[in-house]
Amino acid sequence: MGKAIAQSFAAEGAKLILSGRDQERGEKLSDQLSGSIFIVGDVGEASYNESLVDAALENFGAVDILSLNAGILGLGNVVDLSESLWNQTISTNLSSIYLLAKFAIPHLKKQSGTILINSSIAAFKSFPNHPAYCASKAGAVALMKQMAVEYAPEIRVNAICPGPVDTPLLWKSAKAFDNPEEAVADAEKSTLLKRLGQPKDIANLALFLVSEEASWITGTAMTIDGGILNA
Repeated sequence: MGKAIAQSFAAEGAKLILSGRDQERGEKLSDQLSGSIFIVGDVGEASYNESLVDAALENFGAVDILSLNAGILGLGNVVDLSESLWNQTISTNLSSIYLLAKFAIPHLKKQSGTILINSSIAAFKSFPNHPAYCASKAGAVALMKQMAVEYAPEIRVNAICPGPVDTPLLWKSAKAFDNPEEAVADAEKSTLLKRLGQPKDIANLALFLVSEEASWITGTAMTIDGGILNA
């Protein structure tokens, strides 16, 4: 989803600082997107987030948009889940939002910028063996709402909450069930539109929410799930 969002933003002329832990994949994407810069690192580390903001200022002179998409699953029930995996999941999925916003907000205020957080329907619907993931995604929505209140009217802050999107993360998530392939098929059937989401679906919504067309939208967690929460 992050890749599709980056591609959509670049197609509209955005200059991008790309982040990620996989240097090979990150540099490959950066080579495809004109004017983008990839910086490898761990979003759970404060110094790395600060370096992303510094790179945007040094290379582009301003920060207009934060698009936050980092996420891991941290599978395992509360009893079996290790403390280290719990902490890593919260760090990647939730603390990273706080850290990047912390360093970027002073600059976003100058630009009347926007923050877009990629949360999940897991903020509202629980799944077996996903305690850290559900907690972190619910926390992301709560943090989004708080920042929307705190930094209005200069900064708009919103979240998108995808349902089952056909990405590697979905298939990894399905391993929490006895039959992963059946779990994915059941998720597809459970959507009102009878299909899995595609990364481009998420990118289309992300592009709208950071655009001027969405200039009166803030503090909103927008589900994009093929209607699965209403099924």
